[in-house]
Amino acid sequence: MVRNTAREIAAHLSYELSFTDKTVDELLKERLTPEAFAELAEEDPLYADAPNAKQAAYITRLVKGVDEHAAELDGYIAKYSKGWKFSRIPLVASAIMRVAMYEILYMEDIPNGAAINEAVEIAKKYETPETAKFINGILGSFVREEISQ
Repeated sequence: MVRNTAREIAAHLSYELSFTDKTVDELLKERLTPEAFAELAEEDPLYADAPNAKQAAYITRLVKGVDEHAAELDGYIAKYSKGWKFSRIPLVASAIMRVAMYEILYMEDIPNGAAINEAVEIAKKYETPETAKFINGILGSFVREEISQ
């Protein structure tokens, strides 16, 4: 499993946190098992290989970080989504942006450009081309205004 696959799985889990009653720890314990991956692999080749310890740690760090900083990340999304109310943003799109913003803010070993590019690539897989452009615009503005100062 490569990092972009782990990032996409983290986006899936962050999305799932939007509508589950489970805690982040319960969700991760349930989803990051070889059995869960084997079951999901039938539906999505993304889950063909269960993560090793290093990959599971990366996914866990992202998902827990997104959960812990959700209010902060959502505030940035709302701030830079000009002309859109936060409630109008698809849950998948907001999960993708949360993961990228968390990487940009809290994972110094991840280049900002890589986080943005990966977010856009994931968005292209699950959202419309317009939404992928929207995500690119929000993340670009976020980096220019909040990070590059």
